[in-house]
Amino acid sequence: MAKVGFGGGCHWCTEGVFQALRGVAQVDQGFVQSDAPTDTWSEGVIVTFDPPVIPLATLCEVHLRTHSATRARSPRSKYRSAIYIFDDSQRQEAERAIHTFADESGKAVHTLVLPFRNFRVSDERYQNYYQTDPSRPFCRRYIDPKLDHIRKHFSEFALPEANLSTRQASDDDSQ
Repeated sequence: MAKVGFGGGCHWCTEGVFQALRGVAQVDQGFVQSDAPTDTWSEGVIVTFDPPVIPLATLCEVHLRTHSATRARSPRSKYRSAIYIFDDSQRQEAERAIHTFADESGKAVHTLVLPFRNFRVSDERYQNYYQTDPSRPFCRRYIDPKLDHIRKHFSEFALPEANLSTRQASDDDSQ
């Protein structure tokens, strides 16, 4: 198993996106910190994944295509667009994914590749936000379209819809 972090808007959305993928064993939602000048806490997730099942490049591409990676933001923002690497071996793959996405979109990409330094979990009431009540208006408006995109463009990695709630139940049983 390997770990990587992602930030790019609301962590409820980012959590829901990565929980919908095969090969993702765990998604921890909260606040991520890197090195100065990007050392302010920013919403994000830590993804534990199985590289032979879902490669880092695919996770990076999913991330870039399911948030506003081309929107300029302050690197000190609460909603920093970033890929947080856990070791230097991940840097080249993350940077390559960003470069490929920029070429394909024809737009400047503002997603940073940053070293992971620290993580604070969000309040328990926000954990598994989508899985606990996907009928919430926020989920319907913001998360469902991202999950539809995954099912359409990353179908080989998308979990069947029924498995999303099953995964949550099995995670709860194991704790």
